[in-house]
Amino acid sequence: MGYLDGFLVTIKKTFAKGSQSGENVTSPYVKDEGGKRAKPIRLHGRHVLNKYEDGMEKCIGCELCAGVCPARCIYVRGADNDPADPVSPGERYGFIYEINYLRCIHCDLCVEACPTEAITESKLFEFSFTNRQDAIYTKDELVVDDDGNPRQLPWEDWSDAGLVQPHTSAWMRATAPSGDADFEGIVAWAGELGWGERAPELGQRADGHDAGDDVSLEPSTARGVAAHDDATQTEEGTH
Repeated sequence: MGYLDGFLVTIKKTFAKGSQSGENVTSPYVKDEGGKRAKPIRLHGRHVLNKYEDGMEKCIGCELCAGVCPARCIYVRGADNDPADPVSPGERYGFIYEINYLRCIHCDLCVEACPTEAITESKLFEFSFTNRQDAIYTKDELVVDDDGNPRQLPWEDWSDAGLVQPHTSAWMRATAPSGDADFEGIVAWAGELGWGERAPELGQRADGHDAGDDVSLEPSTARGVAAHDDATQTEEGTH
């Protein structure tokens, strides 16, 4: 195929009525006015440092995210909490937290390694920089405020933020603990400031059947019932 034949493919797609699915492959895009394609629920985008619902930071400064990062784009330094005014529930907190987006490959390994679900990736990905320093996001730019959202920076496009922000790192809420499908759909993570307990991602069963279909309880309620049943069985076993 010559290089002109490549242009023919582009021209055909430009004037085609639709793709195999019956929808246009591309859609008109106007900055700050929407026109964007729907984001996959597991899209990896801009990082967020979360807080507990009481306002305490989830990050404990353990530096596991920096250690597991294959691109070496994360720099973390922990510091001891002031017992009179702690920043996080643990003994330490993330004093310095930086992500270099010129290196980040959005693999989400930092999210998987985090023991407290402090770092997650949102679906916000449209940001461009005019200098290298802007590409290094600091803790002040990553940590969420009282409404659960990070600081919006001048070069970030948040025109569809209302649609994508509720779905951060959805894959973390899709995998059943230890591969046990009986726990699918049961909440096993702490609530986040501004969002509460995020809903689990369903539909992961090989047979297409969700564990939540068997009960009429909300996931958080189901977790409480399961914990109560376990406690009852343990208590009966001691008698």
